[in-house]
Amino acid sequence: MTDVVDSDELLRRLHRARACAVEQERTWRARSEELRPINPDGAREAGVRTMAYEAVLRVLDEVLTPGRHDR
Repeated sequence: MTDVVDSDELLRRLHRARACAVEQERTWRARSEELRPINPDGAREAGVRTMAYEAVLRVLDEVLTPGRHDR
């Protein structure tokens, strides 16, 4: 499938992806905190997922606003 997408649509998609990543990062962070006292293994996995979404956010932020964020 090769759809042609204009720059405005691409930018909208990137912003939607970033909003989704923000929501997922918050969800997994809360899940990690919730599981910490009762299920350390589950909390660890949720923490890993949190870090993955943090990485996705850093990449999307750099794509959307190059050079704005400190390394």
